[in-house]
Amino acid sequence: MKTINLVLNGTPRSVQADARRLLIEVIRDELDTKGARVGCLTGDCGACTVLLDGEVRKACLVLAASIDGNDVRTIEGLDAIEALQQAFVSHNAFQCGFCTSGMLVVAADLLKKNPSPTRDQIRHAISGNLCRCTAYEPIVEAIHSAARIDDARSDRR
Repeated sequence: MKTINLVLNGTPRSVQADARRLLIEVIRDELDTKGARVGCLTGDCGACTVLLDGEVRKACLVLAASIDGNDVRTIEGLDAIEALQQAFVSHNAFQCGFCTSGMLVVAADLLKKNPSPTRDQIRHAISGNLCRCTAYEPIVEAIHSAARIDDARSDRR
């Protein structure tokens, strides 16, 4: 067992965990944060996507011991994603919802870094996240729409 100190969604946390456990297991099982999902455990599906020190990472590929002292953000810890969430609803960009938290983490990161992405840039950003229920076009359109909504808000200021 190893003591792992991290900042999870803005709150300093400390947990005792086997150093061989995966980040996704620690945040879900030990820290009771359920937004990131356990999917493939091979890094293929993206359901476990989090921001690790501000970078998109698949939590199923990160050993818990390696995150000591790091900042981890799950879907629960993202700021100002209401427009993005509403765009997903408005464009029917989900069905079962299993992939949605990972898609939203990637989309929020993209829009933070590039507030006006092209559809090709959106497709590239979400390419590491699989959706088995919804065609990808509604997801791309939802993200593109959220970018336009945020642009319109910026123009009004």
